[in-house]
Amino acid sequence: MVYVRKNVTKLTRTERRRFVEALLEVKRRGEYDEFVRLHITHFVGDGDRGLRAAHMTPSFLPWHRRFVLDLETALRRVDSSVTVPYWDWTQDRRATALPWTDDLLGGNGRPSDRQVMTGPFAYRTGNWTIRAGVTQGAFLTRDLGRARSPIDLPTKAELQQALDDPVYDVAPWNSTVRKGFRNKMEGWGSGRSSWRNHNRVHRWVGGAMLGGASVNDPVFWLHHAFVDLQWQRWQQRHRAHRYLPDRPPGRGSGQYRRIVARHERLPPWNVTPDQLEDVSAIYRYA
Repeated sequence: MVYVRKNVTKLTRTERRRFVEALLEVKRRGEYDEFVRLHITHFVGDGDRGLRAAHMTPSFLPWHRRFVLDLETALRRVDSSVTVPYWDWTQDRRATALPWTDDLLGGNGRPSDRQVMTGPFAYRTGNWTIRAGVTQGAFLTRDLGRARSPIDLPTKAELQQALDDPVYDVAPWNSTVRKGFRNKMEGWGSGRSSWRNHNRVHRWVGGAMLGGASVNDPVFWLHHAFVDLQWQRWQQRHRAHRYLPDRPPGRGSGQYRRIVARHERLPPWNVTPDQLEDVSAIYRYA
């Protein structure tokens, strides 16, 4: 049966509570930290060796689609009524609006060390200790809006610029491309201009949302559900265009064995980007 992912602002109080309780239970079971470790492992950049599957690559969108699906499956094993809501950061732009309420994700970090002190994921509750990360910090941190060097969340117009591009991705299939929906959505570039759409949201939240261990902040899932919704919208708008590249780069290419083509296996799963393009039989957005 197809289930529904809602805008976080449309969740009832009961739905908020059940979503939070399911997340805390997945964390208690030790499963959540495995999601963090998996993301760290696959956070491979242009300058690193080996295959890029999750970031700076065409498979950014299908990789995270499957990743969110796996978390959602874990949540639904706890409570079958739960789905991952999405956060529309073009609409809900204040640091005091949803999802930053005490009954959902909690609020900003305190000025001294950016530790989140409110909500169910605050370290002092004893339910959300950081065990997998790139630093030694044990508590969740946030710097909503970046206090010392403020930035804004992406606008509807900036998101529209990505949606308007009819091509999915272009060579050299990395963080340097200026055309294609994938990188305009992911948001890589040079200097401060690299903070577009997806990337700028991570920067705006700050704290734990920076870098490969960004999964430690539960807002990661709401953010990526919204990114996933944009991919669906792009697909509906540009029906003649699909995931690229269709075929893997040849031996003479600098991207040889560094990216995943449409019909190649997307690690760590036994699934291809082609198989993840249509999820209408699994879920829909409301």
